[in-house]
Amino acid sequence: MEKELTNEIEHTVGELLRAIDVFGQPAFNTAPFEGSWTPGQVVEHIYLSASGILKTVEGNTDATERDPGQMVAPMKDAFLNFSIKMQSPDFIIPSNEPKDKSFMMQSLKDAFAGLARVARSQDLLVTCLDFEMPTVGHMTRLEYLSFVVVHTQRHIWQLKKIAVIMGATE
Repeated sequence: MEKELTNEIEHTVGELLRAIDVFGQPAFNTAPFEGSWTPGQVVEHIYLSASGILKTVEGNTDATERDPGQMVAPMKDAFLNFSIKMQSPDFIIPSNEPKDKSFMMQSLKDAFAGLARVARSQDLLVTCLDFEMPTVGHMTRLEYLSFVVVHTQRHIWQLKKIAVIMGATE
């Protein structure tokens, strides 16, 4: 389980970095249409989520009193259903400030390296106590790390759509 999850995390960040790389610095901070996030804002949102989850999975834990993977399939079903629109919680809404693409890519690499390290080396079946996922509550390390993967995959899809709209495809 640890190896498979580590591979998913590493594959997902690789795919994310490739999706980001198609944007030049000016396009990285340009909204593709009125009311849309810029690619840089999408990336900052992913980073805020991933780095927050890294803190959570490195934090306080306790034994799990339920199936430790209970939320994995429902999260995957929800986040990879691209026909539904989701609303971001306020605490991971990106700023309106311009983003430096290189800095954001390095920040993502660092956060995802930490997540992969946790997947490889920590007990994934314990419940994380330092944060409650909105509408869900406390989750296990397995569930948080699985969330990072599907949440990021959703936004990779979004970045690819933005790239097509902006003509920034490879």
